[in-house]
Amino acid sequence: MPARQQRFGVAPGEALPLAASVATFTCLLASYYILRPVRDALAAGLGADSIKYLSSAVFIVMLALVPLFGWLVVHVPRARLVPALFGFFVANLVVFALAFGAGEGTSAAAWWARVFYVWLTVFNMFSVSVFWSRMADVWSEAQGRRYFGLVSAGGSCGGLLGPLLARALAGHGAVGALVWVSAALLAGALAGLCVLSTLQRAGGAAAAPPADRPASTLGGLALLARTPFLAGIAVLVSISSLLGMVVYVEIARLATLSFPGVAARTAFFAGRDLWVNAGALLLQLFLVGEITRRLGVGAALVAAAALSCAGFIVLGLDPTLAVLTVLSVVLRCAEFGLAKPARDMCYTVVTPAARYQSKNFIDTSLTRGSDMASGWLQALVGGWGAGLAAWGWISAALAAVALGVAAAVGRGYRRRGGL
Repeated sequence: MPARQQRFGVAPGEALPLAASVATFTCLLASYYILRPVRDALAAGLGADSIKYLSSAVFIVMLALVPLFGWLVVHVPRARLVPALFGFFVANLVVFALAFGAGEGTSAAAWWARVFYVWLTVFNMFSVSVFWSRMADVWSEAQGRRYFGLVSAGGSCGGLLGPLLARALAGHGAVGALVWVSAALLAGALAGLCVLSTLQRAGGAAAAPPADRPASTLGGLALLARTPFLAGIAVLVSISSLLGMVVYVEIARLATLSFPGVAARTAFFAGRDLWVNAGALLLQLFLVGEITRRLGVGAALVAAAALSCAGFIVLGLDPTLAVLTVLSVVLRCAEFGLAKPARDMCYTVVTPAARYQSKNFIDTSLTRGSDMASGWLQALVGGWGAGLAAWGWISAALAAVALGVAAAVGRGYRRRGGL
């Protein structure tokens, strides 16, 4: 289309659906990131030892839901499925808000906290996945190349807005009030999806048909077994999940001692998430592209693993909550700002079947299974007397293994025609 017919690079007739797409993703991630520090604060209050049970429950629930979700995607057009799922999620949040508003400190409240932990972890995985599936229906491949960066930026803004709201509101109301705000934002995301469906129908576009047969978990596992390059990516994801859960459990344990109230813990975790999302956004905007373009994808993977190794060495030398908190921010910034974008680039040099089946298995079953294994491993090793300093050195050794694997994956990427 001629440049004079576009305004700010947006073609006529596409500005409104683009605004709806950006607003939807902004509201979705803002809703999630209000709830994330609430979840972490409640989990810390249940005790760090409970996290291994919670992560196991997440893994079991996810395994049960993935086939159901795959069946829905195959049989229900996403123009109807995605708004229906978001409406269901909003209704869930209303139930949680009412339950948390009934009072804290009771045995019932503790069970609601457990259910909320599992629900939010599973919700995050499914909600983001179905949102991007809907985007693939609304926009063509050429439009996606023009606009998906803007949509992702909207999500990053939501990732900053959520922790800001959580931190500001944590000291002025109960947990239920934060859940109500999150529900309102998720309702905004639902409204955005409805606007997109209306615009799509008004534009004469046919509703997207149901998807083809979904990726098979067993198929993804078989691909990893016979493809060393994909197996290397899987090892990186598994080690990242293991190390992330080590930090998560230990920070939950120390935060409970330092911040006895749910509101104070929520503000603490919200502040951490704010730094993580801001740092990851800066890395995504200004660093990962330069590293991958000038030095290659392998360099980004190696840099993330090196940061992790160095951070755990510092923790081994100075095992305190302050160091652990900074390490948590550094690890997640490196994961979201360097490692994950670089891993996603690796899938561009494999076949479509490998891309979808292996990635589906790695991002769901392997990630949650690694979380579960890490929780139980920590309980086992902790029973032998390992403290925070010991975990720093153990994790540094695992990060050193990841460093070697990252270099091998980078070499594999170059052999397959990448940079």
